[in-house]
Amino acid sequence: MLNRRTLLIAAAAAAAPLAAFLTRPAVAAEPYVFAVDGIAIRGADPVAFFSQGAPVQGSADHALMWDGATWHFSSAANMEMFMADPRAYAPEYGGYCAFAMSKGYIATSVPEAWTIHDGKLYLNYSMSVRRTWSRDIPGNIVLADAQWPAILA
Repeated sequence: MLNRRTLLIAAAAAAAPLAAFLTRPAVAAEPYVFAVDGIAIRGADPVAFFSQGAPVQGSADHALMWDGATWHFSSAANMEMFMADPRAYAPEYGGYCAFAMSKGYIATSVPEAWTIHDGKLYLNYSMSVRRTWSRDIPGNIVLADAQWPAILA
């Protein structure tokens, strides 16, 4: 026998694939930069997205601390470029998923799901989330900008 609770559970389960990455609302004291084991962008070189048009793994040999996280670079030259203007190369929203941010959530990101739009780097949770984000990048940026950085508090 179907009841209201069963129908609500079924509806929630059907929506789960799209919303699976939106499982964690913002909680107090989230770090400003998304980092795994203290390393931003999962170790990818932020400058390489701009200079090589691809995620390139950085190295601990070329690392620096900025904004509470350790950033890795594929070369000393890229590290110097970042040091000269870190905000030009660091991903928006601290490297958290840009699409989740537009929906009022904080989610992790992967370097493979990246976009440069209007000279800024945006990361997403996955390639499928990136495809959804890409349907309305300007609109999603407006929504995400309204959340950032207050969502961290």
